[in-house]
Amino acid sequence: MSKPNKKRYKLSEVKAQYTEAVGGDTVEFETDKGDVLTFPHPLFADDDWTEAVDGAETSKDKALAILGTEQYETYAAAGHGDGDIGLLFLAVQQDMQGQIKRRPTR
Repeated sequence: MSKPNKKRYKLSEVKAQYTEAVGGDTVEFETDKGDVLTFPHPLFADDDWTEAVDGAETSKDKALAILGTEQYETYAAAGHGDGDIGLLFLAVQQDMQGQIKRRPTR
């Protein structure tokens, strides 16, 4: 049986649209000391990263899961608290939701 609207999605095009809509597959931010750090965009992160972030029990555990040990040390040395990365992560998620609602169409 055929579909009435016959719309078919091409996965690579869908991913490209969403990647462009949210600004890329990596989140980049700057510490107050000018260090530029990154983490995977939650929409495109692999299962291991997502499970580590979701399974984190404390703010420090979550910050470590998001940034990894090396970047976490740089982040902490810049004077940022563990809760700050949670706020950044929340801002990224809210921005993502707003951008997805306005995602480009074909």
